[in-house]
Amino acid sequence: MGVISGPATRGVMVVTGASRGIGAATARLAARTGYAVVVNYSADADGAAAVVKDITDDGGTAVRAKADVSDPAAVRSLFDAAARLGPLTAVVNNAGITGNLIGNLVDMPAENIRRVMDVNVTGLIYVCQEAVRRLNSRAGGAGGSIINISSTATKAGSPGTWAHYAASKGAVDVLTTGLAAEVAKQGIRVNAVAPGSTNTGLHAAAGMPDRVERLNPTIPLGRGAEPEEVAAAVLWLMSAEAGYITGAVLPVSGGR
Repeated sequence: MGVISGPATRGVMVVTGASRGIGAATARLAARTGYAVVVNYSADADGAAAVVKDITDDGGTAVRAKADVSDPAAVRSLFDAAARLGPLTAVVNNAGITGNLIGNLVDMPAENIRRVMDVNVTGLIYVCQEAVRRLNSRAGGAGGSIINISSTATKAGSPGTWAHYAASKGAVDVLTTGLAAEVAKQGIRVNAVAPGSTNTGLHAAAGMPDRVERLNPTIPLGRGAEPEEVAAAVLWLMSAEAGYITGAVLPVSGGR
């Protein structure tokens, strides 16, 4: 774990699952807009290192930190690493998995369902808990923003592919609403961004490398999102321009 310092004016941001895809794009954009960034990963150390290098080569501040978000002790260690960079002001709960199996819910192995829920729901809750403890302005924190990454899969339920994944993201939306109300007086805003079909490695990892292309005709804008477009929505929700927004779920879906 190495740190190279550059200009960080907006405090420290933790991005979970930041070694690739939306998490990596968010980490890079956050650094360019003035955050020191903790690039979290669970298994892809090389991917996380590449994101840190991109940030530091561009003059930003970043640190790579390994943690499985489904382990509360690891989550505490992740936030301890963030504290060494400075005051925490932002958290992006991006870590999430599909389980890399496709099919009807009735055929999903129990261990696959359990792991998806452990990461996407329980792990997200652990990160939210620790984020609130550290951000709480009534307990000495700087206040700030939590963004949970949901999915527009909650609309259709992903039948025949990832119904359990869609259910996990439905839980993310409900948690976002409830937590936002709980912590508003602690100087913390909580929102969610719900990407639609996005050009990341998630689909290829599940054996559907052409899935985004196949879905393009069903999207009013005619294409899938780029990770950077989702990252831009995340950073906007964290900005002063969105300062009166909390408890919202913002779709980034091309109209689908």
